[in-house]
Amino acid sequence: MTTLRLDLKFLFAHPAHLIAFGFGSGLAPKAPGTVGTLLGLPLFWLIEAAAPDLPNRIVLLIAAFLLGVWACGRTGRALGVADHGGMVWDEIVAFALVLLFTPASWLWIALAFALFRLFDILKPWPIRAADAHLKNGFGVMFDDLLAAGYAIAAIKGLQWLV
Repeated sequence: MTTLRLDLKFLFAHPAHLIAFGFGSGLAPKAPGTVGTLLGLPLFWLIEAAAPDLPNRIVLLIAAFLLGVWACGRTGRALGVADHGGMVWDEIVAFALVLLFTPASWLWIALAFALFRLFDILKPWPIRAADAHLKNGFGVMFDDLLAAGYAIAAIKGLQWLV
């Protein structure tokens, strides 16, 4: 583990730290990944407001993903820990992606949140393999992208059933 003190001073020492730690949500004393995931909703709303159609929304999510590769890579190097638990930009972006394919009702959004967290925590194959073998910023971001894929597939399957 790192000997750096993770506080507001660290967050504001470099823009990458602020982004990687989800604007401070990653400093939550308990379940920072879950707290960070909640910020996927406002990110989704911003993307929805900025982009009129699905292709443009996907472009913005790709940009957010690439920003995360840079921010998490830089922050991981500063901490000496490739995938520190407080780096939550990966959860934020991945959950925003899940919301892109989730029906617009609070029940579906809550279900999407629960499914994404479930797959992110349990890490079924190939998520666990990606988490173990891919490092640096890309590795931090990619395993959550896979968890988002599982959550989207589950939501679409449930939609088909109902």
